[in-house]
Order: sequence, then C-alpha cells, then structure tokens
Amino acid sequence: MTIRFNFDNSYAEQLEGFYTACIGDVAPSPKLLKFNQPLADELGLGLGRALDGLPTDEIAAIFSGGTSLQGAMPLAQVYAGHQFGGFSPQLGDGRALLLGEVIDCHGARQDIHLKGSGRTAYSRGGDGKAALGPVLREYIMGEAMHALNVPTTRALAAVLTGETIMRDRPLPGAVLTRTASSHLRVGTFQFFAARGESDKVKQLADYTIQRHFPELKNSATPYLDLISAVRDRQAALVARWMLLGFVHGVMNTDNMTISGETIDYGPCAFIDHYDPAAVFSSIDKQGRYAYGNQPSMAQWNLARLAETLLPLIDPNSEQAINLATHEINTFNECYQGQWLVGMRTKLGLSTEEEGDLTLAQDLHQAMEAEHVDFTQLFRGLAGATQDNTDAVEGLFDNPERFNQWQLRWRERLSRDPMQTAARITSMNAVNPIYIPRNHKVEEALQAAERDADYAPFEKLMAVLANPFEPREGLDDYAAPAPVEFGPYKTFCGT
Repeated sequence: MTIRFNFDNSYAEQLEGFYTACIGDVAPSPKLLKFNQPLADELGLGLGRALDGLPTDEIAAIFSGGTSLQGAMPLAQVYAGHQFGGFSPQLGDGRALLLGEVIDCHGARQDIHLKGSGRTAYSRGGDGKAALGPVLREYIMGEAMHALNVPTTRALAAVLTGETIMRDRPLPGAVLTRTASSHLRVGTFQFFAARGESDKVKQLADYTIQRHFPELKNSATPYLDLISAVRDRQAALVARWMLLGFVHGVMNTDNMTISGETIDYGPCAFIDHYDPAAVFSSIDKQGRYAYGNQPSMAQWNLARLAETLLPLIDPNSEQAINLATHEINTFNECYQGQWLVGMRTKLGLSTEEEGDLTLAQDLHQAMEAEHVDFTQLFRGLAGATQDNTDAVEGLFDNPERFNQWQLRWRERLSRDPMQTAARITSMNAVNPIYIPRNHKVEEALQAAERDADYAPFEKLMAVLANPFEPREGLDDYAAPAPVEFGPYKTFCGT
C-alpha cells in the first residue's frame, strides 16, 4: 500500500544550498509507542484512512525514517549558532530530518520532522540517534505546552527502533516525529552571514517573509520590519513561558525559531516554587538561561538575528545599526506589555491601572521569600476572590506578607467591573492545575526506560491534555515534588 502525505516542499525546492539531502536509517525492529491521531487529522494527513488496516510495524517504519514516502524530500538543514554565548559557525541537523511540508486543514504550512533517525552531514561525530527518554520528554512537553496554549512544536509519533543507544549507559533507541510551522532559526541566518554570503541571507529573509510574515512583502522596509515581527513573536512567547513558570534551559540561537514557537525540549523544566534564579540544565553552570534571565536572553538572540540583516536594512552601515538597535531596544517594552496583559488575567483583572505592574511584582517577591509553589498559588487565587483564602494562605509559612498584599489586591478588584463568576472562569482558564511536574515526568521516563512500562507516561499524557479542569483522583499530579525528590537536573539527551 502506498502512503501519500500530500507533501508541498517549499524549503527543499526554493532553498537549494541550505541543506543536505539525507535518508534516515532503517530501524531494525520499529515499534509504535504513541501516535497523535488528533494532530494527524488537523494536519490533513488522512492517516486514519491511509494507515487503516496496516500492520503496526509498517506504521512504525513510516515514523522511524526507514520507509520512503512518496513526495517526501528528506533533508538535514544547516545552521550555525551561539551556544552559551560562544559562536559555532556550523551546526545543523545532526540527528534530525525534515521529511517535508504539508498544508494543514487551516491552510497553514507545517513541517514534518524526524528526530533521532540517524547520522547526517552535520552529525559532527555523533551517532544521529535519540534515546527513548529524551523522545518521550519532548512528546510530553510539547503536547503539554500546546494544551497550555503556548506556541510550540508538537509530537506526531514516537517509535522504538529496536536499537541500543550508548550514552552514559545503554538505552533503548527511539525516534520522535514532530511538527512545526517551520524549523527556521536565528542560527539559520547566522550560518550564511558568517560566511559572507549576503545573497543567501537575502534569499532566506525573503523566504521567511513569504512563509511567516506575508504582510511584509509590500513594505518599504521589509527586513527591518522582519526584525520587529520576530521581536513581537518572541516577546509574546517568552511572556507565556514566564507566566507559566517554564524554563527552556538552552536558549541558544540555534534553538530560537523565527516563527515564535518553542522548540527543542532538552534540559527544560517547570519551576515548583517561584525562583528567578532557577536552573535545571546540568550544563548551564553559570545560570545563563535561568528562569528570570529568559527575557534578556531572547533579546540577546534577537540582536544576533539583527546583525545578519544589517546589509539588507540600509547600505549605510551606521544607519542600519541605528535602525536595528531601536527595534532591539524596544524588546523589553514589548515583553513587559505581553507579560502584564497575561498577569492581569491571572490576577482576575479586566481593566488597566498604573499600579498593576507593581502589584504583580510584589506578589512574586512574596512568593520568592517563602518558596511558594508558583502553579498552586495562582490556581488558588480564583477561590480567594470569594474569601476562600485558606488554600493560598497555607502555601506560606508566614502568611502575613501575602495578607498585606491581598488587601491591596482586593481593593484593586473592587474597582474592576468584571462579575465574580466571570472572573473565576477567566482566572481558571489561564491558571492551570496540572503542569508537567518534574517528578512526574521523571517517573514516566524511568518506568519506560528501565521497565518498558508506559502506563505512567500514558497517564501523565491524559492528565496534561486538560490542564485547567479539576478531576478526581489526580491530587498527586497537582502537588509539588516530595522532599525526597531532591534538587532536579535535566540533560540535553543528545
């Protein structure tokens, strides 16, 4: 049976020289672990029909990279990147393949992308493979972020390959199939700019505008406007991270998408107690990508993008620098505006007042002083609007500071016209009960890796699919890690 995904491969067809064609390895014994049928339907793949009746091993082969799909043009993309501040002039997809692009049921272009399918021209001595744990982590995190309304790559399938992958110990091999509106990165621009290939930087910028920002095509200053557009998307994205307590962990320029989607869930985590200095990545020794540093790191990355576009902005280099610098310098204003809009909703406010930023910041300071659980506090505030403050006060060892803040909050609410029932509904729609708690993620990954037990993974996925709705019997999924869980460290999984 021939499987056809109706590929429409603009990257391969329009950007020759921006990639190397590559074919994934044939997995020795592929086994389908998880398939995202709702996403497949949204992508318009027709997989429910096309794959109907196929043996599961054939389905697994499709998503392991070992089956040639009609219309696919598999390739590894090349890019550079600043990694923890140091520039690497050539990186690229060392263990990933872009199979091709499809137009989804909304008319949007989406990449179908394999991760862990084998060596490419950019593997740099690596094996090009992925272990089961990192594949399942990315599946969990991507789908959780989607359910939390954060722009993100998404997981279409996870497949066991039947191989043993050597890392610090032997691990089962796996392949993730993910989707995104593109995999264009800041590092993609950096690769060609560093080589002095200004014609290819322009070609890439024009392609990016056509694909992601078509409203800029007729602009008198399209490349300057491109910086502004990426700035706005990144400001909105990082604001969403901060509002939910998400720490990406490795905000290198090769992990910053032009589309404004979260990508590459390696050493990522959600904070339990509020801590701006929270770092979970085992390799981030200096805290460069700590939770509270994420807005400034996004701005730094955006400056690196702007550097690549300077020759396109204005032939006068000084004028180009001045114009680009202005756009970069407004990032913090854009970010803070996005963050404050979201924070007002989390606090149950429908109007704007000058003191709202201070009110929100003071709550965070109270949480930090007492190591208060971030997710539980914001979820509990809806009940506190009806004087049910016990749950929130109980999060503080000494609730006096919170009680002082609460008086100011209630006074502010008294000037807001929203009705109580509508306020509670609004707050509960943005303040989740369930997030990927680190101890629950590790529980699922360890059960899968060590015992081939996927029940904890499936249970966690079911919980995270509906993060805002309380359900009986799931209290342990809403609780922070037990004390014995200890300090948490994550790893890139490469």
